[in-house]
Amino acid sequence: MYDIITIGSGTVDVFVETEDKQIVPHNNHQDVCYHIGDKVLIKRLQHSTGGGGTNSAVGFSRMGLNTGWIGQVGQDANMHYIMETLQQERVTFLGNCSKGMSGYSVILVGLRKDRTILTYKGINNMLAVKDKDLKQLKTKWFYFSSMMDKSLRTQKKIAQHAKKKGIRYAYNPSCYLAEKGMRVLGPIVRGATVLVMNAQEAAYLLDTSPQQKAENARALTKYGQYGIVTDGPREGYASDGTHLYVWKPRKAKIVETTGAGDSFAVGVVTGIIKGMTLAQSLQLGYANAVSVLGEIGAKNNLLTYRNARRELREHPVRVKRI
Repeated sequence: MYDIITIGSGTVDVFVETEDKQIVPHNNHQDVCYHIGDKVLIKRLQHSTGGGGTNSAVGFSRMGLNTGWIGQVGQDANMHYIMETLQQERVTFLGNCSKGMSGYSVILVGLRKDRTILTYKGINNMLAVKDKDLKQLKTKWFYFSSMMDKSLRTQKKIAQHAKKKGIRYAYNPSCYLAEKGMRVLGPIVRGATVLVMNAQEAAYLLDTSPQQKAENARALTKYGQYGIVTDGPREGYASDGTHLYVWKPRKAKIVETTGAGDSFAVGVVTGIIKGMTLAQSLQLGYANAVSVLGEIGAKNNLLTYRNARRELREHPVRVKRI
């Protein structure tokens, strides 16, 4: 019996920082620009594995949970790198390996403590699970991260199976999925135990404004037990359907932001699985996210449960019920 099985993408991530780049304002946001025809020197290059499915799986495993990952990998060299990471982190691979290219991302870092991701989904979009295989998945929880096309249809199938069997699950979609709204994502959103999104994702899903964070956290509980809305360095909100909670992030070292959302969700869900209150679970998620923000890569600084609790004792974050 698994404590949790994650369903999401797996990739190889290449983090690139260049010497020559320009950051310029454009239509209310900032763009990173390179001159066409130039050869741009790389200042720093680092490889890791990524993807919401494997990031969350490794995160849950480090928190001490017996974890499996359902995902799709190609028959290529990158598949071996992904598998080696899972094996080292004690995550059981429960997915498929078939012809095609595994997911791959080039992540431009050093952009004012942020990043831009060029991602190739590859075979990640082709995940399929047979009915007979679903019956063999013995788990207490599922965790869904963003997937598209055939893989999204498979997630809906697993969510239906979870609801039928009384298995709890969490969902953390990204913006490009959330903007499709409840018409597309409703089969997963409805009946979730935990819905965790950033302010823009929640606004897209609910067709509201990203400034309505408190209202959107409450609105998410119409579909799931817990609704959580984060907003980077700004205050976030969570609701259990009865009470509303708010937290104000403290100043933290930010090297690069890839994986911060995954790590926050891992901490929150772990806390709930371990019987912590919602406020305590939010604190656990916050500690995990802050740790990941301090290093390049989505997995490098994921915390163990013990280290997360110690970090909270040393650097507490206040979660207030309002």
